[in-house]
Amino acid sequence: MKERDLIIIGGGAAGMSAALSAFNNGIKDILILEREDHLGGILHQCIHNGFGLTRYGEELTGPEYAYRNIKELKEKNMQFKLNTQVLQISKDKIVTYSNSIDGIVDIKAKAIVVATGSYERPAGGIKLPGQRLNGVLTAGNAQKIINITGYMIGKRVIILGSGDIGLIMARRLTLEGAKVLCVAEIKPYSAGLNRNIQQCLIDFDIPLYLSTTVSDVKGKARVEKVILSKVDENQKIIPGTEQEYDCDCLILSVGLIPQTSLLEKLDVHFAKNKGAIVNEYLESEIEGIFTCGNALHIHDLVDYVSKEGDIVGKAASEYIKNNLVHSETISLSNGNGITYVVPNYINKVSKDKIDIKFRVDKPYKEATLFIEDENNNVILKRKLLFPVPSIMYEYKIDMNNIKNIHSLKVSLKDER
Repeated sequence: MKERDLIIIGGGAAGMSAALSAFNNGIKDILILEREDHLGGILHQCIHNGFGLTRYGEELTGPEYAYRNIKELKEKNMQFKLNTQVLQISKDKIVTYSNSIDGIVDIKAKAIVVATGSYERPAGGIKLPGQRLNGVLTAGNAQKIINITGYMIGKRVIILGSGDIGLIMARRLTLEGAKVLCVAEIKPYSAGLNRNIQQCLIDFDIPLYLSTTVSDVKGKARVEKVILSKVDENQKIIPGTEQEYDCDCLILSVGLIPQTSLLEKLDVHFAKNKGAIVNEYLESEIEGIFTCGNALHIHDLVDYVSKEGDIVGKAASEYIKNNLVHSETISLSNGNGITYVVPNYINKVSKDKIDIKFRVDKPYKEATLFIEDENNNVILKRKLLFPVPSIMYEYKIDMNNIKNIHSLKVSLKDER
């Protein structure tokens, strides 16, 4: 059986950054396995700008951002296989993959990074009412069709869900000549970044209807009408609030879910955000198997995805060199007002400061963040002005203050 030091599954922003980080930390025997026919993941279809401000200090398009990583990988003669599907990984770090050239191959790794990204919640995932017709598609697929294949998806469009991809597609479709009738959001607040609401909806006079969802889809072979209805605080449709729209396309921007199918076959646990439980190295409960990027939790900026790839690449290199230390751990959990927290546990031998990442469960005008131990002693307290679910927050915990405790809880107190 062939052996490699590090195998990275997924050649998107997270996987490429992990590979470069590991290389720069002394690991040269690296193999990237990518199921698509290109490196860079979905960056190639994200032709809008706004990428790279944090990482490169300048504004790039998705393809430009991907090109920088790909160029550096090739300069380092990094090995990668495209059009390659990973079938499974085992606890003893054997990767089974398949492609048309190699057939089915088993390969042993000293460490594995799972950077498989995320997938869009489809119509069935939200129990979309009405008929299953042509013209109903996810925001990511719509983006790929327009930006990669060059085909229009409709002339009169309704978008369900105010996630960032959906908002960006509202602007893209408008620029291509389509009429975006509205964006409907089932929650009483938008799921997208404020800058995208301004630049993609307000600037183009596209209405955003909150507490609103699709109650019916009508048509023959293709979408002809979409019925929108108001919902109550339990997201139940309110009878008598129906509004009918003539349209030929319904785009679903209703959330991303970490792609964890390879890890689900192993004996690991998962957090409330659907990602694997990890320590501060972003290492799963199986030593030497790491995960990062949208495969771990959904990010709002690709720069942060790359940053996690950097962390994992360095940690994997230290594991391969037998320098990664494990010890008794401190557990982390999310409390009131927090949907999830990463990492889920910390090794007590860790030095310096540890990054804690989390999202809030709803918008707040003003709230106070508390990180407390099992005895309700406050380890960290911070005021948050206008925190919203669309932003991932990050704070550092000083390990010198928590080495003698067993657990931490991250919670929020509304102070309106």
